[in-house]
Amino acid sequence: GLSQYSSDPRTEWDLSAYSTREQVLEAVKNLRYKGGNTFTGLALTHVLEQNLKPDAGARLEAEKLVILLTDGKSQDDANLAAQTLKNLGIEIFAIGVKNADEAELRQVASEPLELTVYNVLDFPLLSSLVGKLTRVLCTRIKERSHKESAGSTVKDTPVNTGPQLSPTDLKISAVTSKSMHLAWSPPLKPPKKYRVVYYPSKGGTPKEVVLEGAVSSLQLSNLTSHTEYLVSVIPVYDAAVGDGLRGVTSTLPLSSPRSLRVSELSHNSLRLSWKAAQGATHYLVLCSAAPDGAED
Repeated sequence: GLSQYSSDPRTEWDLSAYSTREQVLEAVKNLRYKGGNTFTGLALTHVLEQNLKPDAGARLEAEKLVILLTDGKSQDDANLAAQTLKNLGIEIFAIGVKNADEAELRQVASEPLELTVYNVLDFPLLSSLVGKLTRVLCTRIKERSHKESAGSTVKDTPVNTGPQLSPTDLKISAVTSKSMHLAWSPPLKPPKKYRVVYYPSKGGTPKEVVLEGAVSSLQLSNLTSHTEYLVSVIPVYDAAVGDGLRGVTSTLPLSSPRSLRVSELSHNSLRLSWKAAQGATHYLVLCSAAPDGAED
């Protein structure tokens, strides 16, 4: 399976999309590069929520590996998202190109880092990693599968088990120009934590709040006015992640001054008056000569 990301991750194809090597190689050939920002934390969350689910082709008995390929430093908290995956028994390999941050790659990747972290100076050099990475991946899968059959504990796939693990009924209320209130109905089995991720739909830095599992509401503040926000509420358990709740809502525009009046005109002065804008602390008044032909 493959997902590509910038500020908004997108699934290019699921685990169940292709069944032969030739089909995968053809899909790679037809892949179109997605430019933009580097929100790695959001991308890892997308993989967990969208790509590692049974309905996307994830098999319960299969080892779960994520290979992250990035050419820059993440603009959000990649480490927190990566830790969630690793806590669920998902192994992460991190490959950096060009401007990737080596320290961040080492934070995100699973142990042992000498097998899971790679960094090259440019894209053509990625070909030099293929042989080694293939051998390492296959060996790790065999090792982990052997441990599982020998009775060692390997955590199950994070699967959605419906209402038992997933909250419902997200309500967004008390929306102002700078804030909104979220509330939801908890699942039958309270989670260990909730991850609440929110960001502007037209691109912007995703922000994240982590709540204790007993909490089922949150006030978001310091938002940008007149902006559409995407909100996700994701329940996290010791060995699973429930389906996230999603919502979209727009903050209100800032109120405007109204009823502008001009009075007390003289040859070099005039007086302006208006109805106040709610919440305004200052006003900026701009005045310029009207262009020829426009109304004075």
